[in-house]
Amino acid sequence: MNPMEQAALDEVLREIVADGATPGGVVVCGTAAGERAVLSAGVVSPFTGPGTPDEHTVYDIASLTKVTATWPLVGRAVDEGLLDLDTPVREFLPPMDGAMPSGEATVRQLLSHTSGLRAATRFDLYDLTERPLHELICHELMENLPGVHRYINRGYILLGLALAHVHGRPLDELATGLWAELGMTDTAYGPVRQEPRVAPTERQEGHDRLWGAVHDENAAIMGGVAGHAGVFAPAADLATYAEHLLAGRQTPLGQWFRMSLVPQAEIEPGLQRGLGWILDAGGTVAYHHGFTGTSLHLAPATGRYVVILTNAVHNGAAARIRITPLRERAHKILAAG
Repeated sequence: MNPMEQAALDEVLREIVADGATPGGVVVCGTAAGERAVLSAGVVSPFTGPGTPDEHTVYDIASLTKVTATWPLVGRAVDEGLLDLDTPVREFLPPMDGAMPSGEATVRQLLSHTSGLRAATRFDLYDLTERPLHELICHELMENLPGVHRYINRGYILLGLALAHVHGRPLDELATGLWAELGMTDTAYGPVRQEPRVAPTERQEGHDRLWGAVHDENAAIMGGVAGHAGVFAPAADLATYAEHLLAGRQTPLGQWFRMSLVPQAEIEPGLQRGLGWILDAGGTVAYHHGFTGTSLHLAPATGRYVVILTNAVHNGAAARIRITPLRERAHKILAAG
């Protein structure tokens, strides 16, 4: 990324921090060849002290969990013959009795948010002592016909449960093994230790500020380990991950990434959903966001990427939309080639 592009990102990052959108943030601009530029602004949190965030500051990456844990593990399981994209997910879960309408959704539909499952997820209303979670979800009626795009967390929750079942190992253990292979040594499912380099998120009503514990309430009910949320990571590790994804056909993960860039459904005119990833600018940019204020943007053709990590829910969830200009600037730069 040239100096003008870096300066533009740096300016927007500082503006959103000054605007109070987030206490601070880190941006890494890089290439598949390993070139990196690190931009940072603000503080990790006034709650933890005046330290400036850097590429080693650990953030709750929220829904980036979908594309850094569940999605790559699904790709590996498909390659190993443990999962099949066009088979109903119920086939990869423990045996269930009775009608299981939501269990008929295929792995492909769950990955591409075209399953028709319920969009609203409130596990605090579930009686988890009655049946296992996968059975409770699969037993539910579908909310829409399959094939129409609608962003649904519970699809990735089912995928995480399916991965654990077919491997006979917990999801966090599977993910930890994958990240170790990729050199993502500071990426982990929470809870993580409360220390200055870990960015706190939102204060919960009647509770202390979340610090090292997952922000997503449904992931918290699941013990912090879920297919849709729960992962903590620093920008340096996500930059390493981006480099692996952009390696093209040189690695199985790179091959899975390229395969996942085939459009599966239209989100809106000009915007498509691949397997996991959102595809824009004629497919030249693939990206995903996290609720807490995180993003990963990739340009496969040019081998460039931008990692954005903030704790934009720190001052309340409503503040997170104010980091939109930073995401838009990153997207515009990569789409320009």
